[in-house]
Amino acid sequence: MSLPESVSLRSFERISSTYASVSSSFLGSSRPLRSCTSVVTRTMKFRNGGALRLCCSDSNHSAPLPSTTATSTGSAPPVLKKKKRYRREYPGESKGITEELRFVAMRLHNVSGKKLSGDAVDSSSEVEVEEKDDENLVLSDDDNDEDGDGTQTWQPSLEGFLKYLVDSKLVFSTVELIVDESSDVAYSYFRKSGLERSECLEKDLEWFSAQGIVIPDPTSSGISYAKYLEELAERSAPLFLSHYYNINFSHIAGGQVIAKQVSERLLEGRKLEFYTWEEDAEELLKNVREKLNMLGEHWSRDEKNKCLREAVKSFRFLGEIVRLIIL
Repeated sequence: MSLPESVSLRSFERISSTYASVSSSFLGSSRPLRSCTSVVTRTMKFRNGGALRLCCSDSNHSAPLPSTTATSTGSAPPVLKKKKRYRREYPGESKGITEELRFVAMRLHNVSGKKLSGDAVDSSSEVEVEEKDDENLVLSDDDNDEDGDGTQTWQPSLEGFLKYLVDSKLVFSTVELIVDESSDVAYSYFRKSGLERSECLEKDLEWFSAQGIVIPDPTSSGISYAKYLEELAERSAPLFLSHYYNINFSHIAGGQVIAKQVSERLLEGRKLEFYTWEEDAEELLKNVREKLNMLGEHWSRDEKNKCLREAVKSFRFLGEIVRLIIL
């Protein structure tokens, strides 16, 4: 504490002695400080008119400290912690959107309510299948029963197969054009994937034309699907890519069944360009699958659900085109 310059040495000594006397009155007492009942007050006046007041009061007169603990007046009911609910995962969700799409394909082909193995579905994804009691999966044709045991078989026609090729070319050309020319960055991941089929189909149709066979115009099934894809691509990239994947997946998995049957029955063993890839088709599809799963990680659950619904539409469109073979 700093004192005014006017305070003399004598005044300072008086102040010091006052501090000492007050301190000794407390320190020398055998009673605890809280039992003090006296109040000591002394005022020191200075030459300049200032004053210094020393005071000590009984601790019993000090204001009580507020209590930090609350007194319980009654027993409150226990607070129940609300349990956190976790959403149930969709089939295949942990592996990516393409696995979810595969499960949709499995359900679509499981027409009798029995479970099908993944291998059975993968080997017949493009064709309409029917599961009989003997679990034989074949291309279905309600008008044919060659084996006489209830197993439906099919007989392709060259006219119908040409319609199938023409519609397939229209669909693949539409898909490839959208992917190549769209400004949406999501489509750029699938350019030059090696799965492009339009040029191969063009070569096959040219070969048929060279054999003197008239090439038909696209049917309403192919035209309506191509138009739908164009509209969908403008509206939503995830939904369009759902169709993109299903088209290629179906052709690689189920297309081999069609190629073998048609080659043996109509083309004397000739293998078409439509079913020939420069690289391993499964590896090409795997690359597409990985890219689509990567993009799918950034999609909301609502967008993924819409993709699954679009997968159903995709297989319906493709089913209409495949059925042209036996019409």
